[in-house]
Amino acid sequence: MVDEPEAALRAEREEHLTREVEASFEATPDERLRAVMQALTRHLHAFAREVRLTAPEWEAAIAFLTRAGSITDDRRQEFILLSDVLGLSMLTVGMNAPVTAEATESTVFGPFFVNGSPEIALGDDIAEGVPGRPCHVAGRVTSTTGAPIAGARVEVWGADEDGFYDVQYEGDLVQARAHLFTDGDGRYDFWTVQPAAYPIPHDGPVGDLLAATRRSHMRPAHIHFMVSAPEHATLITHIFVAGDEWLDRDAVFGVTESLVIDFAQHDRGEAPGRMIDGPWSSARFDIVLAPREGAESRP
Repeated sequence: MVDEPEAALRAEREEHLTREVEASFEATPDERLRAVMQALTRHLHAFAREVRLTAPEWEAAIAFLTRAGSITDDRRQEFILLSDVLGLSMLTVGMNAPVTAEATESTVFGPFFVNGSPEIALGDDIAEGVPGRPCHVAGRVTSTTGAPIAGARVEVWGADEDGFYDVQYEGDLVQARAHLFTDGDGRYDFWTVQPAAYPIPHDGPVGDLLAATRRSHMRPAHIHFMVSAPEHATLITHIFVAGDEWLDRDAVFGVTESLVIDFAQHDRGEAPGRMIDGPWSSARFDIVLAPREGAESRP
């Protein structure tokens, strides 16, 4: 057991080191970078002191991060996954979302976005052969004043009925992802497949962390959206399927009540723009974009 004088001496040495590292960033020309690095130093050192981090634990943490880097490539981002399961992604989303009550809420980006998705016309099918129940999604994009936003870019991506994204398969297929533009009245619509709940990738270090802490690796069924338009803040969000059993146990804390949508179920027959020989579903998702900082939505 460490006596009081020894404990005081140890605390003094630890605090001196923290101050020394913090001071080392003092000459950083970028004021924001300096502030971030000094705050990171203070909080990181405080964490280590609070839990009395051991050398083996420090080594395990370095090995964990090394594995996360090794498994990350242009098709999988393990560090985003780590940020997601620690709630940091959702916290950052919340802190940076426009403070506009009328605007559609944001949620996490996720690790499976891919630049360069194909453009489709209104009413087209993004599934491109992905297995699953056909699903029609439609809505309008408007400003916070209710004015339609014509030409808004609506980027959408999702998983197949087995919970896998196209980038999780071998090959270069692009499926269940595309972008389209709203018409003059702000309307959009597309076909995809009914989303299903799925596990986040858990064959890497993040999965090991969830297993060790007895946490779920499931995400409720959802479709991703990224919506952008001039003079408006870009929205990154999902729609979730009402009634999904994982809504209150999302591994990445991304569910908010306003994004839970009823997906109506239909029998075979006439559907928007086509005949469906089997069951299909539909969902309506109206999107309200906040004005970009320094810009105003025009009525």
